[in-house]
Amino acid sequence: MGDLMIYLDNAATTFPKPESTYYYMNKYTREIAANPGRGSHSMAVESAEIIFETREMLAEFFNIEDSMNIIFTKNCTESLNVGIKGVLKSGDHVITTSMEHNSVLRPLSTMESRGVELTIVQGDEFGNVDPEDIKREIRENTRMVVTTHVSNLTGTIVPIDEIGRICREKGVVYMVDSAQSAGLLEIDVKKQNIDILAFPGHKNLFGPMGIGGLYIGEDIEIENFIEGGTGSLSSEMVQPDFMPDKFESGTPNLPGIAGLKGGLEFIMETGREEIKRREEYLVKAFVDIIGSTWNIQTYGPKDLSKRSGVVLVNIKDMDSSELASRLDREFSIAVRPGYHCAPLAHKTIGTYGKGAVRFSFSWFNTMKEIEKASSALLRIAEECSKEG
Repeated sequence: MGDLMIYLDNAATTFPKPESTYYYMNKYTREIAANPGRGSHSMAVESAEIIFETREMLAEFFNIEDSMNIIFTKNCTESLNVGIKGVLKSGDHVITTSMEHNSVLRPLSTMESRGVELTIVQGDEFGNVDPEDIKREIRENTRMVVTTHVSNLTGTIVPIDEIGRICREKGVVYMVDSAQSAGLLEIDVKKQNIDILAFPGHKNLFGPMGIGGLYIGEDIEIENFIEGGTGSLSSEMVQPDFMPDKFESGTPNLPGIAGLKGGLEFIMETGREEIKRREEYLVKAFVDIIGSTWNIQTYGPKDLSKRSGVVLVNIKDMDSSELASRLDREFSIAVRPGYHCAPLAHKTIGTYGKGAVRFSFSWFNTMKEIEKASSALLRIAEECSKEG
């Protein structure tokens, strides 16, 4: 079915992956599968080496000075929880936006119940966030600002450069959720004044599911909440307090980290800008075809240069789940309906109560697939207009 399916759910996870991703996953599952850092034999050493190499590549990719300040997690959600819950304390104030994913909103809600003050800055109907609105909310006890880089709902690009500059001037920790941007848009932790960066491996970095990461700036103190074996200081009962061992207890996801290295190699060889240009081309083609249909509504910035490879749509008076089901059942097109784990974002753009259908594109999509998907959408919209 995978060969026949037109896969347009890349904002959830990219599919397919580059051959390099599959190669490394296979190698470090079938050939080199020893526990890294837990032995001195050659297999364990080689396992440790691939982890070190991947960490170094990530540091180069995000302009991180010391790769040891990158820790591996199982996904971006875990990274966000480590950063948010490890920094904030009762009495602190934190600022976020209405365009966030539940991976930010839910841990912040938990911290609010523990005595942290929470301010949610409202985005506009297109998902845009004004940095000046964030600046106005900064108080004396503001400890952190956390924002997404790209909305998973509308694809709207958040101006993290300006927000980072404001946070640095005010002495506030800036944490970025790069779930939809890492691998696609430029991320430079120094230039953009990012103190904490959460990223997934399985989206635009073209790695497998089950791997993510967190960059923690040199001067940021974060409490860990998992302790265990690290392969270091094994004669002591106390958790190491140095990076990355402080946060990396237990056996790591070796095939996942190796697969992420394959994804990074693909991006570096292909060129991040080239991948971005291709997605922009596909989005424009899709929007141009469906844009003039009276009963198809699209959301997000009209200027396509201010959004990523996501197009959110509704057909007038049609339930989003029904539309997605028909696209799957009748046309073998995979999309995502509903609320996309972003309830406040739906309220912001006016789709709360009905949801919407998200089409999300990737390097491996073709113009032929875009034409088929847009044709299917137009056909369903036409049938709905006749029924109406």
